[in-house]
Amino acid sequence: MNPALPDKPDEFLDWDWSKIEPIFEELQQRTIDETNILVWLEDWSDISKLLDEIYWRLYDATAVDTSNQTAEKQFTHFLDEIRPKARSAEQSLKEKLLASGISPEGYQIPLRDMHTQAELFRDKNLSLLSEERKLVLEYDRIMGAQTVLWDGDLVPLPQLQPVFQEKDAKRREKAWRLAAARQLEDRQALNELWIKFLELRKSIAFNADLPNYRAYRWQMLLRFDYLPEDCYQFHQGIEEVVVPAAQVIYQKRRQRLGVNTLRPWDLNVDPYGLPALKPFRTIKELIDKSEKIFSRVNPQFGKYFRQMDQEGLLDLENRANKAPGGFCSHYEYSQRPFIFTNAVGIHDDVQTILHEGGHAFHVFECTHRPYFFLEIPAEFAEVASMSMELLSSPYLEINQGGFYEPVESARARIQYLEDMLLFWPYMAVVDAFQHWVYENMDTALEVDNCDGCWAQLWARFMPGVDWSDLDQEMRTGWQRKPHIFDEPFYYIEYGLAQLGAVQIWRNALQDQDGAVAAYRKALSLGTSVTLPQLYETAGARFTFEKEVLREAVNTIQETISGLEEMIP
Repeated sequence: MNPALPDKPDEFLDWDWSKIEPIFEELQQRTIDETNILVWLEDWSDISKLLDEIYWRLYDATAVDTSNQTAEKQFTHFLDEIRPKARSAEQSLKEKLLASGISPEGYQIPLRDMHTQAELFRDKNLSLLSEERKLVLEYDRIMGAQTVLWDGDLVPLPQLQPVFQEKDAKRREKAWRLAAARQLEDRQALNELWIKFLELRKSIAFNADLPNYRAYRWQMLLRFDYLPEDCYQFHQGIEEVVVPAAQVIYQKRRQRLGVNTLRPWDLNVDPYGLPALKPFRTIKELIDKSEKIFSRVNPQFGKYFRQMDQEGLLDLENRANKAPGGFCSHYEYSQRPFIFTNAVGIHDDVQTILHEGGHAFHVFECTHRPYFFLEIPAEFAEVASMSMELLSSPYLEINQGGFYEPVESARARIQYLEDMLLFWPYMAVVDAFQHWVYENMDTALEVDNCDGCWAQLWARFMPGVDWSDLDQEMRTGWQRKPHIFDEPFYYIEYGLAQLGAVQIWRNALQDQDGAVAAYRKALSLGTSVTLPQLYETAGARFTFEKEVLREAVNTIQETISGLEEMIP
C-alpha cells in the first residue's frame, strides 16, 4: 500500500484535494514499462479505492439520515471539489497507460473497460455529473420525508407494509389510500425534479457527442455483450411467457381471497387467510437468524456476515428521514461491504437481507483482486444477490436455524417464488419506460407523456389487478421507482440476473453443494473474465432466449405446486 495513504477510514473522510493531488501527479510523472507496470497499477489502484470509499461513506451518511445537513454538506463538497478533479486525474492516467501500449497479462478486460471510459470522458461533463448526484440527494430527501398519521403515530410510509398484510381489507385499503395520497402530494415536486434530471442528462449526452442519453449510459455501464434490441427481445419473451403465468397467480389469489376483483391492497395479504408472517421482532433476531442461514449455505458466508455486524456495517431498521430501499455499498479501500435496508418486521425484510448479503459476500470473495477487477458488471452482481436468496431457501425453517415452522416456510417460499414471476413483467415496464424516455427526451419533458407511457406499459405487462378509480396512482408509479431517477437503465440487470439465478438454483435442486461451489468460484473472479464467462462459471447461461425463460418459469411453477401441498 502506498505509504502516503492512511490506514483507517476515519483518517481520510475529511481529506481535501491538496492531499490527493500530489499522489496523482507522482503517478502521472512516473516512467512506466514492462518491468514496473504492475507496481504502478497497484499504486493507482490504492488511490482509486480510497476515493471510491470516500464517496460511498459520505453518500451512505446522507442515506442513513436524509435530514443530516452536515453529512449532506460533506458529500456536496466531495462532489463539487474532489470528484471532478479526481476523475480528470484518472482520465490522464488511463490515457498514459493506453498510450504506452503496455498490456499486462490478465488485464484484457480492465483495459477494454478503460478504452471505453477514456472515449466517453469529457471535462465539461464533470460538473454536470456532480450536479446529477445532488439531484439524487433531493429525490432521496423528498421520499425519505414522506410520513402519515396512522393509529395515532406519525410513521414513515414503509412502516405501513405490515398493515398491507392484515386480514382486515378495510384497514388495508385505508392504509394504502393514505400512503398513495401522501405520495401524490409530492407529484409536482417530483415532476419538477424529473425535468431537471432530463435536461441535465440531455446535456451530458450531447457533450459526449452521442445521439442520446441511452447511448451514453450504455457505454458508461460497460454493456459489451448486448444491445437495446436484445432488451426488446427480452420484453417480448416476458410478455409471451411470464405475463400468462403471472395472471394465473393473480387469479388464484383472487379466488382464495373470495373477491370479485383483485385490488392493489390485496396483493400482500396471505391468500389462505392465515396470519401474516412475522419472521422477527427485533433487528438483532433478524441478524442472528440470517447469520445462521448464511452459515448453512456456506460456513464462510456466516463468518462474513458476523464480521459485518461486529464492525458496524449493517443499518437495517426503518426510521424517519431514512432514504428508501435497500442496497449494499462496497468500501474498496477497507475491503468491506455496508448493508442498508428498511426492515419493518415482514418477510420481504428477510429476502432483502438475503439479497444484500449476496452482494456483500461478492465483495469479500473478490477483495484479493486489484481495483481494476472490481467493477463488477451489474448483470452479474445481481446474480450474486438473487442466487443467494434462492440458495438460502432450504434453510428458512427454524430447525435449520431460520425464521419459520415448516408450513410458514412453505408459505414464505411460495410468496417469494410468486413474486419472482410477478417481478419479470414489472421489470419489463421499468426498462421499457426508460427506453422510451431516452429515445424521446423532448416528449418526456412533458411529464404527462411519461404518465401516459407508464400507463400503456402497465396495461401491456401488468394485467390482473383492478385499478378502478386509481388512475392517477397507477399512472405516476414511475415516480416511486428510485432507479428511474437515481440509476437510469439499471433495471434490466435484475431481470437478466434473475434468469441466471434460477438456472443456478435449478442446479442446486440436484446438487446444492456443487451449485454453491460454482457460485462462489464465479464471485471470486471479479471482472477478470467476460460477462458470459462469469455466468458460465456459476453454472448458467447469459441469454435473452425465450425458451430458457420458459424453462425457468416451469421450474418456479413446479416448485410452487409442490410447496402448496404443504399448506393446510
